[in-house]
Amino acid sequence: MQGNPIDAAALGGVVSHDLSILGLFLQADIIVKVVMLLLLAASFWSWAVIFDKLMRLRRLRRDAVAFEESFWSGGSLDDLYDRIGARPLDPMSAIFAAAMREWRRSAAKGLTGSDNLRASLQDRIERVMGVTLGREMERLERFMAYLATVGSTAPFVGLFGTVWGIMNSFQSIAASKNTSLAVVAPGIAEALFATALGLVAAIPAVVAYNKLSTDFGRYAGRLEAFSSEFSAILSRQLDEKA
Repeated sequence: MQGNPIDAAALGGVVSHDLSILGLFLQADIIVKVVMLLLLAASFWSWAVIFDKLMRLRRLRRDAVAFEESFWSGGSLDDLYDRIGARPLDPMSAIFAAAMREWRRSAAKGLTGSDNLRASLQDRIERVMGVTLGREMERLERFMAYLATVGSTAPFVGLFGTVWGIMNSFQSIAASKNTSLAVVAPGIAEALFATALGLVAAIPAVVAYNKLSTDFGRYAGRLEAFSSEFSAILSRQLDEKA
């Protein structure tokens, strides 16, 4: 009968483990803590990138609509270039400004006098627009590789923390020679918490990467369509000068 108070006290010591999220973090091994902190930092930065890209895409669509309204309004392209040429605010404006800049430079040097010169100018304008489009898209897609990396590696980083935590739990079991669930549960919970954090970091990153990649692809297609249309307009103007 005297053993009961001792067993109760032992059980009381085991049950005293804090199984809250903060408690699981504080009681975890130092390696598991580092893994958890890395995953939390990766998740925080992923959300920052996601919100930044979503807001930027929304702003780019709005700017593209405003520019297209001005471009197709029937006004002078030279006047439009004079308004936005020095400081284009969006990729579509930048493509237009780059093409008009090359057009004006060539016209000022008299490089539109012959068929060969006009063909060369048309080719240069198309290359300039292509280079500008690529540069602008590269700037817009910055940190997309980060989202892909987090989405693919975070579960494995969390799994590493889980494996490490379970190893420590088994070592504790072997040292205490007590295999009761009350003894095993806290260590296992700490270890699985790392896996949960890995999934919390990975799932939003994967979903956002897929969505943003699709949205950026559509926007790039919109820019390419505008480049082709503008190239056709300039080609007609060159033919009219022939």
